[in-house]
Amino acid sequence: MQHVKNSEWQNRTTITHFILLGFGNVEDLNVFLFLLFLAIYLVTLSGNLLIVALVMVEQHLHTPMYYFLANLSFLESCYTSTILPRMLVGFATRDQTISLVGCILQMHFFSTLAATECYLLAVMSYDRYLAICKPLHYATLMNERTCILLVSASWTIGLLLITILTCLLSELRFCNQNAIDHFLCDFTPIVRLSCSDTQVVETAAFITSSIGILPTFLITVTSYGFIITTVLKIPSNTGKQKAFSTCSSHLTVVSLFYGSLIFVYVLPTTEKFKDLNKVFSFLYTVLNPIANPFIYSLRNKEVRTSLRKTFNHFRGGF
Repeated sequence: MQHVKNSEWQNRTTITHFILLGFGNVEDLNVFLFLLFLAIYLVTLSGNLLIVALVMVEQHLHTPMYYFLANLSFLESCYTSTILPRMLVGFATRDQTISLVGCILQMHFFSTLAATECYLLAVMSYDRYLAICKPLHYATLMNERTCILLVSASWTIGLLLITILTCLLSELRFCNQNAIDHFLCDFTPIVRLSCSDTQVVETAAFITSSIGILPTFLITVTSYGFIITTVLKIPSNTGKQKAFSTCSSHLTVVSLFYGSLIFVYVLPTTEKFKDLNKVFSFLYTVLNPIANPFIYSLRNKEVRTSLRKTFNHFRGGF
């Protein structure tokens, strides 16, 4: 009996590479898709890094809200850099293979940044809650030390949660099947291909997701519940608009992020929802990072003013 089991394991081919099926059979569109995603990547990087640079250079943007925004923009730059360069290589070379180690590393960095973003968005929501609901205590409660502590905690917790998951994932065996029906190495598609017992890693994923998403989502929703209640109590329409304008950009970003995240990880992962899952994965991994700089610059008067001042400075220099 033992000999039969050993023979079965020997007959299984150990997988060292995966094939990312991406968006299906689109070889005729490779050049177009390469140029499209290259443009998206360059605009995403330049837009987010421009916000980081503005916050660093402009003295009047040295406030907690913009400190958190700069961290979010830096995170979005890293986020898109874990996904799009690999896609660009695939479109340019028509080679969709990725090594097992490379796939797990992509999942690790991508998931770490996603978990960190959950915490950063919660921190930004709490910051807006203090600014609008506790304005007299805001400067004391949200001081420089607190800001650094909150951002450090966001990055540290995100990294620790996903590192545990990555260590468990790296222990799995992969044999025979190596085609991932996705454009990136996400957790669920990888686990599905394993020929090991995945109960432990799936339980760990449920626990880490609960720790990473549920508390941060509740903090965000609760903060905006108090903010909306406080804003509605302001007697003048001008006061209401002024108060809400300080958090409308962040509320838009939060809605886009959690909306797409819920569709990806809450909808059943059946054949029926497979393509829809890809669409919403694309939304929060690729489109959200490119949209965020435009949302903040178009809706935020101080960012628009700083951008105009910077462009006028460079134009005057020439």
